[in-house]
Amino acid sequence: MQRLSPDTLSTLPEHVVRPSYDRSQLKAGIVHLGIGAFHRGHQAVVNEAAITASGDMRWGIVGVSLRSPDTRDALQPQSGLYTVSVLDVDEEGAPAEHLQVIGCLLKVLVAGDGIDAVLEQIAHPDTRIVSLTVTEKGYNREPATGALRVDDADIVHDLAHPDAPRSALGVIVRSLDLRRQRGLPPVTLLSCDNLPSNGDTLRGLVLALAERVDPALAAWISAQCSFPNAMVDRIVPRTTEVDRLRIAEDLGVDDAWPVVGESFLEWVVEDHFVAGRPDWQLGGARFVDSAEPFERLKLRFVNAPQSTLAYLGASAGIETNNKVIAHAPFRRFIDRMMREEIAPTLGTIPGVDLDGFRARLLKRVANPALPHRTQQVAMDGTQKIPQRLLGTIADRLRANQPITCLALAVAAWIHYLRGGDAGVAAYPINDPLAAELAQRMADGDREAASLNNPSEAERRQIAVFTGYTALFGDLGREPRFIDAVARHTRTLRELGVDETVTALMTEQE
Repeated sequence: MQRLSPDTLSTLPEHVVRPSYDRSQLKAGIVHLGIGAFHRGHQAVVNEAAITASGDMRWGIVGVSLRSPDTRDALQPQSGLYTVSVLDVDEEGAPAEHLQVIGCLLKVLVAGDGIDAVLEQIAHPDTRIVSLTVTEKGYNREPATGALRVDDADIVHDLAHPDAPRSALGVIVRSLDLRRQRGLPPVTLLSCDNLPSNGDTLRGLVLALAERVDPALAAWISAQCSFPNAMVDRIVPRTTEVDRLRIAEDLGVDDAWPVVGESFLEWVVEDHFVAGRPDWQLGGARFVDSAEPFERLKLRFVNAPQSTLAYLGASAGIETNNKVIAHAPFRRFIDRMMREEIAPTLGTIPGVDLDGFRARLLKRVANPALPHRTQQVAMDGTQKIPQRLLGTIADRLRANQPITCLALAVAAWIHYLRGGDAGVAAYPINDPLAAELAQRMADGDREAASLNNPSEAERRQIAVFTGYTALFGDLGREPRFIDAVARHTRTLRELGVDETVTALMTEQE
């Protein structure tokens, strides 16, 4: 079978959407760090629509992989072309698929093959925006405080070797220094990761690192560059071999690395761009003065339920989130957590009906055409739990409101870290702080072993674990939080996930 490429675009079936513009006229106005499936299935799709509708050819994308060459190796023979498959179900419940070939990705650079090429691309006069999807752990920050982890191995390296950075922050700082030295205009730094105030967070971390490298550079970045906050939302699971083969059969050519995603897509961005921007609103993006309400909505009302379902499901040996939510007690639990405990913390969000939003999310997660693996969602919990769950819990406790469901969500994560229910196949804990978590677990178990009262022993174990200040902050010492979590961790261990959730729903009804 032939490969997807500029030469085979004309052979694709008529129903496949493909670039209608002259790709040879595209300039590389955007450099994107972290060229994974989410960026290719979200921001690049919006960018493609904007280029097509506006004819503005300044906004081609150069992707950067900071670690693996896999994406580059897959897409380079295709001249950056790849397919986005939107999976849904029709009115009769049958699977429906829509294919589009994206043309705005010009090339992919791999930092490990030569960091100078990456730095020079960001320092190129055509570059106007540097965007990121490097996941929460790619920001080298303390989970509880958001401060730069100066003891992080990559940050230690970048401070010692600023000309050859390894971290995303180091790449940004060094490339901005090159622009400053060469008298080039500043750029916009655009985080598209699930962090609270992600632009402000990125700005603080970049300035903290730059200050240690050269205070004059930090002052230039602070005065010249912009860091808009943004909220992104689309379910983009990992592409499987089954997906790849199905898409190739439909295309009639082989695409080495297509992307699959849901039909829903949202992107809310603060309109603070110092060097211009694409007309992303033509692709469905929304420009606002402040993204904060929408970020809070996404982290608390989308990401928190998805993570909770993943921890419950993975602990019970359920492979995908759509199968978890298909279990009625789990669906009622998530619905109640969103409606009774999360929604009251969100405040007023312009143009958003929370009841309708909640119903739509439950439907999105349940989409049988788009199974999202529980183990994939569950990874890197230490980087996600603070902004997805702990902030909401802290708000509830300050208002003297119950945290029954939210505490079970945290307990489900702890239960997941222990290996889940009896009989569930062993799984690795994929987390940058996995060793610290294991040590906290062991310390808690050791202290609990000296207590004869089972309830007190459980409480002591949880108090030691939540005493991990870098993760839990002051909340980890709050008695109401410890008591609520300990109640659930004991029940999860003794009864299992299914019976715990079912019993809680029965108790509250």
